[in-house]
Amino acid sequence: MSNGLTRRELEITDINKIIEILDKSLIAHIGMVDGDEPYVVPMNYGYTMTDGKLTLYLHGARKGRKIDIMKANPKVFFETECDIQPFEGEVACKYGMAYASIMGKGIAEIVEDVEEKKNAMSIIMKTQTGKDFTFEDKMVSFVNIIRIDVSSYTAKHRPIPKK
Repeated sequence: MSNGLTRRELEITDINKIIEILDKSLIAHIGMVDGDEPYVVPMNYGYTMTDGKLTLYLHGARKGRKIDIMKANPKVFFETECDIQPFEGEVACKYGMAYASIMGKGIAEIVEDVEEKKNAMSIIMKTQTGKDFTFEDKMVSFVNIIRIDVSSYTAKHRPIPKK
């Protein structure tokens, strides 16, 4: 994990709560840099968490802008959130949004190994549906699998303020 949070009191360090956020969020916003231009794309994901080491898996078309960008510059940033709930306050500055989120950075790699691709698709489907699926070689030949080896991340929870 990283220590990039400004509001330390909102930080989550409990691995079980982090996994809960990953299980609930379902969409990761993947930030990349295309030359000198930012580019962000929302994607379904799957993940593994082994001894605190987070790995994200994404799938998509075999060609396209995000693939071209990742090949040219594999450094990515991701953000995912859940439990979004607006709240009101007595004055405008007291209105806000409750949420839980994870943000981090890592290196994206296009997976070529067929067995790793099949395993990654199973991980993605388990994260997205809670169900187990298996995949044949031919099924994964039509998609790209992107593995993000996460180098650092932070988790945060902003609750609804008590009145």
